[in-house]
Amino acid sequence: MKEFKLYAITGEEFHQGRDLIEVMEQAILGGVDIIQLRDKTSSKREVLRKAKALRELTHKYNVTFIVNDHIDVALAVDADGIHIGQDDLPLEEARKILGDKIIGISTHKIEEAREAEAGGADYIGVGPIFHTNSKVDVVDPVTTTYIQQVADEISIPFVAIGGIKLHNVDQVLKAGATRICMISEIVGAQDIKGICETFTKILNEKGEV
Repeated sequence: MKEFKLYAITGEEFHQGRDLIEVMEQAILGGVDIIQLRDKTSSKREVLRKAKALRELTHKYNVTFIVNDHIDVALAVDADGIHIGQDDLPLEEARKILGDKIIGISTHKIEEAREAEAGGADYIGVGPIFHTNSKVDVVDPVTTTYIQQVADEISIPFVAIGGIKLHNVDQVLKAGATRICMISEIVGAQDIKGICETFTKILNEKGEV
């Protein structure tokens, strides 16, 4: 998969009435290089409609497009891949369906990270690092200690997620993360492009150290 640093997930409850495509375009213009459509409540038809629109947007800007969970939708719109959780379709089965498309998987402890790497995941989510209100039924924060474990041991790309904000991102990067993912901090911002530019600058400076 293409290298990435700033990963944004849709969260329409935080969009403040703004259009999904407008919000995600502003994020891309600010430096987001991977987008995930995450919609746990809409009908399949509505998820497909959003996925088509986001696929068109991400093609326009040559940005990686991931669909959360809905493998059929990902295939229907020719998304770059999917993201699955620990309780979703097993990685092995997802790979049979998706072939060489990207598969990311959420992990909350080092055993899950090892299993994902051994199973052929293309990247893993590492989190939630801090307390987050962006997801229901979320597990307890894994803290930056888990980032350090993954950075030391896992060779596939990983992205830190969960409660990451401008005021605590330094802790995440110091622990060893080089890629970060956010929902509300990006899509709920007054100035989406501006906040993404700030995070992009921080990540680029970290990469140059």
